[in-house]
Amino acid sequence: MIEVLFGESEAASMKAAKVRSLRGMIPGSPSEVVCLGFLLDIGSIREAADSEFRSNLIYGLFAQNETEDTGGISGEVRRELRDGSRLYAKELERLRKFAENGEPIRIWYSDAPYSLCGFCHTCAVLRSYDCEISVVKLPEYVEESRCITRYTGWGEVDPGNFKDFLKYEKRLSKNEIRMMSHRWSDLTEDNSPLRAVINGQLVGVSEDFYDCWIRKHLTAKPVKEARLIGDLLGMYRFGIGDGWYASRIEQMIQNKEIEVIEDSPKRYGRMIRSASTMKNQM
Repeated sequence: MIEVLFGESEAASMKAAKVRSLRGMIPGSPSEVVCLGFLLDIGSIREAADSEFRSNLIYGLFAQNETEDTGGISGEVRRELRDGSRLYAKELERLRKFAENGEPIRIWYSDAPYSLCGFCHTCAVLRSYDCEISVVKLPEYVEESRCITRYTGWGEVDPGNFKDFLKYEKRLSKNEIRMMSHRWSDLTEDNSPLRAVINGQLVGVSEDFYDCWIRKHLTAKPVKEARLIGDLLGMYRFGIGDGWYASRIEQMIQNKEIEVIEDSPKRYGRMIRSASTMKNQM
């Protein structure tokens, strides 16, 4: 069984689950895990997912916090980040080969925008192949004994617990695959700067869609950028990554909406505060 996931941490967890197959985990080999971490909720999707455009976009998000005292990214780090951003194109090619060989494919997705976009895109990719496709959607929460656990993405699931979610597995019909493929075509035609999940529906939104939550947590009191981003990720379970928040904070700095009080060799180490709050106090 080929397992498809849409993020590095969740794919790593699935590989660990495969390694533990002899101890009652999900059977198979780590080589059967395909990671399509294209972050398709961000940026133009009219370019192919495995295009150089998408690779450069992912690289840019990865590289944001890797600046060093030398004033830039070292050659070694740059190569690692660049290779990582190009890896997903190879993963997509692996998936196509598995599908050509008729291998059964199981897609693990959630309502996080990057994951739901990945699911729709994967259905569009696999639509023309004659292979069995099933899905496991991450439930909003899991109740165990007296405890309720809420998940944002599969990366939060312990490798040993993946098997417990197989009860939610569902085989996709050809009509369902076609429907999700059409949804991806609609999103591609819309091609908004971002895609977000609103009331359970995946829709295109403007690039400043999440900015209001950044503003809400900024005051005249300086805060380390890493702390601000961590608070946003912990409080609002939108399913977006730190890289997007960082890119929007940088844009707001350029727009004079956020003030840098103390710079840092690494961007996330900067001390920042709301510039508009300071103006209102003057």
